[in-house]
Amino acid sequence: MENDAIIKIENLIKRFPVGKTEFTALKNVNISFGTGEFAGLVGPSGSGKTTLLNIIGSLDSPSEGEVIVLGKNVSLLTHKQSAVLRNRHIGFIFQTYNLLPVYSVYENVEFALLLQNMSGSERKKAVMAALEWVGLTEKVKSRPSMLSGGECQRVAIARSMVKRPEIVLADEPTANLDSSNSHNILQTMKNLNRELNTTFIFATHDEKVMKYLNRIISLEDGKVVKDLLMPDSKN
Repeated sequence: MENDAIIKIENLIKRFPVGKTEFTALKNVNISFGTGEFAGLVGPSGSGKTTLLNIIGSLDSPSEGEVIVLGKNVSLLTHKQSAVLRNRHIGFIFQTYNLLPVYSVYENVEFALLLQNMSGSERKKAVMAALEWVGLTEKVKSRPSMLSGGECQRVAIARSMVKRPEIVLADEPTANLDSSNSHNILQTMKNLNRELNTTFIFATHDEKVMKYLNRIISLEDGKVVKDLLMPDSKN
């Protein structure tokens, strides 16, 4: 994985100020990810998995160490350069969907493309392709309030995938879903991972998610304690 790594993390330390002291959320983390992985950062609340996901997504920066994402050192990026990296190359999926309530399904997905240099016809083609991936082409005019939780999360997946990013970061994407919807969502993401060779990285402690992962990286108290390939994950 080192040779074709699209994400390389070396000696990463992340500290946060707490009053007059500091809390070390990540402690000397060393990991790399290759193209097309379906991997999970797994651990209890407070283990550092969301902090690590945020740094990979250039939403935060290291206190020490290096994080190289698609050849870019996130510590050295300006706010504008970080935004370009996220807008063009990284998709995000959150447990709370983060859909815009006044926008239709179509508009929510299209929103991710508005900063791209694309014509209206190109955007329409990309949006409809993304909605077809998640099985929601018949819901293009619906508002989020008219959808189920599972459908909202499928819209969020379409929004994250519409620009065909190299990397998708998913923070507890099944936390608000029942078992049936969780498996449907995970199978959708697994299919996209296989078809588009997109690298998916999850932050989760959900057993349902773990069954689908090809690689599980276990964190405890900010440290990587295990890094296992999972050959028997669901296809």
